[in-house]
Amino acid sequence: MRFLERERAVLGKLLPGLDEALAAHGLTALERPGSPGIAAFREAGGPGLLVAAAHGGAGATAVQAIQVQRAIGARSPSLAVATTMHHFSMAGLVVVSEISNGFEWMLMEGIAREAKLLASGFAEGTSGQNILAPAMRVTPADGGVRVTGAKRPCSLSASMDLLTASILVPRLDGTGDQLAIALIPAGSEGMSVSPFWGSFALAGAESDQVVLDEVFVPDELLVRTDSAPGQALDGIQIAGFLWFEVLMTASYLGAASALVERVLGQDRIPELERVRLVCDVEAAMAAVETVAARLDNGARDSTALAESLYARYAAQDAIARIVPRAVELLGGMAYFAADDVAYLSACANGLSLHPPSRSRMAGPLVAQLGGQPLTIA
Repeated sequence: MRFLERERAVLGKLLPGLDEALAAHGLTALERPGSPGIAAFREAGGPGLLVAAAHGGAGATAVQAIQVQRAIGARSPSLAVATTMHHFSMAGLVVVSEISNGFEWMLMEGIAREAKLLASGFAEGTSGQNILAPAMRVTPADGGVRVTGAKRPCSLSASMDLLTASILVPRLDGTGDQLAIALIPAGSEGMSVSPFWGSFALAGAESDQVVLDEVFVPDELLVRTDSAPGQALDGIQIAGFLWFEVLMTASYLGAASALVERVLGQDRIPELERVRLVCDVEAAMAAVETVAARLDNGARDSTALAESLYARYAAQDAIARIVPRAVELLGGMAYFAADDVAYLSACANGLSLHPPSRSRMAGPLVAQLGGQPLTIA
């Protein structure tokens, strides 16, 4: 079996034609503003990857989804990172729909069948803040709420159809507040998008600033949960974190895999060196797949969440070994002759920049190992 053959086969099965389209465009075209990768993802049915086939989606399992993200990341790290945020938002709707008798399945079906893209307005990207913590200010309004706040950076800011955000809303029975997911149509009155991302790395992810100024969100676009502010992590929040960690980790392992693939194509490089790199990246991916398999089996406890963080931080260490060694083995001519090697080495280590950081989670993880409940720092 060729390197990445399994992942590309899964991608070809679930999102037909996408791998070929990305390969035809090439890395340089895909990694700049205005990337054609997002349109190719939409055309291949990517927005419905996690939606059940009965509702018009691809019905991917968590294991299949991370294989897809790795395959995409090896072609376009920007697209993998951007679409991880879409899938993260979709996963929240999927989890809520499993325990609710509401209309979430209708939303998911519409997103899948109409290939709508979700940008994430969750707190990911805000230093020191819980990914699922409400980052927007909400005021009640007739028939809904008004939302004010900003998300920077916000992937898919130029291509999104809907912005999702976690907010606190009054309970319908008047007994305090509850967490909800707001779905805010792109172009809503009071929504604006402005430049933010200044780096050449991952420039194709459309990670700019989205600002909401008293944007009205009707009740029918609020997905309410049973979670209350300040409670310990519940099943919905844990599932959200699990999806985020495995999808994002696989995406960056894809970028590292792109460098490994280039090393494997060089017969002049000793076989031992080539196999050593493959061992590192495949071991990291196997750890992530183990966590994804647990997610497929219904694991939504703090132990599974801790395991996802262990796998993610171990993948960071593996990437930190793989990237400089691959660059060294490819040599100066490969580095100077084209942008690919330099670019991939610049963005592959981005996994460490996503929250929750290892330094902030060290205390909570040690505490959990001592028998205490896991918290997210």
